[in-house]
Amino acid sequence: MPDNIIFNTIPTDIRTPGQYVEIDNSKALRGLPSLNRRILVVGNKLPTGMAAPLTLYRVNSGDEGATLFGRGSVLHEMLRLARAANKTSDIWALSVEDLAAGVAATKTVTVTGPAAGAGTIALYINGQKLSIGVAAGDAAAAVATAIAAVVNGYQNGPVTAAAAAGVVTLTARHKGAFTQGIGVLVNFYDDETLPAGLTLEIANGVAGTGNPDAADVVAAISDEWFYTIISPWSDSANMAIIEAELASRFGGMDMRTGHLFTGMAGTHAQLSTYGSARNSENSSFIGVKNPPQAPYLWAAVHGAVVEFNGAIDPARPFQTLDLPGLLPPSPKDRFRREERNLLLHDGCSTFTVSQDGIVQIERVVTTYQTNAWGIEDVSYLDVETVWTADYMRYAFRTAVATNFPRHKLADDGTDFDPAQPIATPSMIAGVLIATAKSLEKAGLLENFEDFKKNLIVQRSMVDRNRVNAVIPPDLVNQFRVFAGSIQFIL
Repeated sequence: MPDNIIFNTIPTDIRTPGQYVEIDNSKALRGLPSLNRRILVVGNKLPTGMAAPLTLYRVNSGDEGATLFGRGSVLHEMLRLARAANKTSDIWALSVEDLAAGVAATKTVTVTGPAAGAGTIALYINGQKLSIGVAAGDAAAAVATAIAAVVNGYQNGPVTAAAAAGVVTLTARHKGAFTQGIGVLVNFYDDETLPAGLTLEIANGVAGTGNPDAADVVAAISDEWFYTIISPWSDSANMAIIEAELASRFGGMDMRTGHLFTGMAGTHAQLSTYGSARNSENSSFIGVKNPPQAPYLWAAVHGAVVEFNGAIDPARPFQTLDLPGLLPPSPKDRFRREERNLLLHDGCSTFTVSQDGIVQIERVVTTYQTNAWGIEDVSYLDVETVWTADYMRYAFRTAVATNFPRHKLADDGTDFDPAQPIATPSMIAGVLIATAKSLEKAGLLENFEDFKKNLIVQRSMVDRNRVNAVIPPDLVNQFRVFAGSIQFIL
């Protein structure tokens, strides 16, 4: 008769006297598991950065980003805002060098003068205010020279400056199409005014072209798992590369779910066209018209805020969350509700602006819009849906692995001692049901009784070492719309 208690490390035939006690942690974990989630920020580095390209670094502050990737680099800017918006998540960064064949974007600031009175110019570059003092009588060339000196003195900025004949040329520190979106404006707030007699006209110069190849990034992280990936590159080629990688990871043989966040600047028509060309449940982009900051900074803050809150509760809607560090576009460049509604149908995430000028999330959607047959499909419309389903997958998987780590498999009805490490389909079903109940208590699953009724767990007829299951959770939804009809009586 075998013993009724089964040990993992103490043999049954030991003869040397002693007291042998093993420690077994197989029953230690209770409740739902914690999913380890990390953020990856990718982007270009400057030669002044000490980081080796295509190498992962954990980053805890913007200053670390400056040291690693160069002060004023796109990664420095993104990490500074991302870390300010999310002080808790585990943030990593991976850099690439500028494409040699790329072109750096330029902008010009044309000064007309002279100044009729003293004052201060408020020049904003990617949301950072630079103050330039002006004395009465200063000629346009002198003002332009002063502007260039202040810009070059601000090492955290994304551009360098040169002045000639009253014109300041701002040149991006990086080469690349993403540099085209660097924001430059004068007098953001209503109480900011130019010194009398001066005008400043900002115009686009040389267009930025040539982003790095995201395939190098994908190869560098092939063995790593990052839940949120933030990229400054929104060009179609790089989006397709990263989306393809995330699609392969989302499948049942990998299960390393990841989500890509990018930003895009453009008119309503341009954003609609861009979004309509994408179709991935693993990517989101936030669209904005004439933003004061580059779209890659919108992506950094958007992704950081969504990841922080999604890790707390993947099903709770992200609407109304603040996006700190972002300056809103001017009122004339903000999309109306009707326009935002159309953008949401084209895979573009939207935002609103509060009364006090705070940019807030309206809705975070994926770019997934149609199924394999080209038919409209809203199953993966919202990021909350994708992340909730993924967490449930992780919870059910962890429950099975934890409860049956080294078990034998038998049919239901087999007469074995309860101490035996044996699993049956009904025992596995019981663990799945218990996990579903915990998910219901956590506010992630609804209609628990339907789950129990529709759950299928059965032993494979092809591989007798395998159990197949259909796990049918009903995901909770997000309260987004309330509609009512007031039918009054006189």
